[in-house]
Amino acid sequence: MLPKRSAKTKGAPVAVKYRNPANKEQTWAGRGKRPRWFHEALAAGKKEKDLLAK
Repeated sequence: MLPKRSAKTKGAPVAVKYRNPANKEQTWAGRGKRPRWFHEALAAGKKEKDLLAK
Protein backbone atom coordinates (compact mmCIF):
# COMPACT_ATOMS: atom_id res chain seq x y z
CA MET A 1 0.00 0.00 0.00
CA LEU A 2 1.39 3.41 -0.97
CA PRO A 3 1.50 6.23 1.55
CA LYS A 4 -0.98 9.04 0.97
CA ARG A 5 0.25 12.47 0.02
CA SER A 6 -0.45 15.21 2.45
CA ALA A 7 -2.52 18.17 1.37
CA LYS A 8 0.47 20.43 2.09
CA THR A 9 2.61 19.09 -0.76
CA LYS A 10 -0.12 18.77 -3.35
CA GLY A 11 -0.23 21.81 -5.61
CA ALA A 12 2.53 23.64 -3.76
CA PRO A 13 4.34 26.20 -5.92
CA VAL A 14 7.72 25.16 -7.29
CA ALA A 15 10.73 27.49 -7.35
CA VAL A 16 11.60 29.11 -10.68
CA LYS A 17 14.54 27.41 -12.38
CA TYR A 18 14.69 29.18 -15.77
CA ARG A 19 13.98 32.78 -16.76
CA ASN A 20 13.68 34.31 -20.23
CA PRO A 21 16.48 36.91 -20.60
CA ALA A 22 14.40 38.88 -23.12
CA ASN A 23 11.33 39.05 -20.85
CA LYS A 24 11.99 38.57 -17.13
CA GLU A 25 8.29 37.85 -16.47
CA GLN A 26 8.48 34.57 -18.43
CA THR A 27 9.69 31.79 -16.17
CA TRP A 28 9.70 28.00 -16.09
CA ALA A 29 10.18 25.68 -13.14
CA GLY A 30 11.71 22.93 -15.28
CA ARG A 31 8.67 20.69 -15.00
CA GLY A 32 6.30 19.67 -17.75
CA LYS A 33 6.44 20.74 -21.37
CA ARG A 34 9.11 23.28 -22.29
CA PRO A 35 7.67 26.72 -23.03
CA ARG A 36 7.91 28.22 -26.51
CA TRP A 37 10.33 30.94 -25.41
CA PHE A 38 12.68 28.24 -24.07
CA HIS A 39 12.72 26.40 -27.41
CA GLU A 40 13.25 29.67 -29.30
CA ALA A 41 16.17 30.64 -27.06
CA LEU A 42 17.83 27.25 -27.59
CA ALA A 43 17.32 27.55 -31.36
CA ALA A 44 18.92 31.02 -31.24
CA GLY A 45 22.11 29.52 -29.80
CA LYS A 46 21.56 29.92 -26.05
CA LYS A 47 22.36 27.05 -23.72
CA GLU A 48 20.24 25.82 -20.83
CA LYS A 49 22.77 27.14 -18.32
CA ASP A 50 22.43 30.62 -19.89
CA LEU A 51 18.71 30.58 -19.04
CA LEU A 52 19.04 29.60 -15.39
CA ALA A 53 17.33 31.98 -12.98
CA LYS A 54 19.78 33.70 -10.68
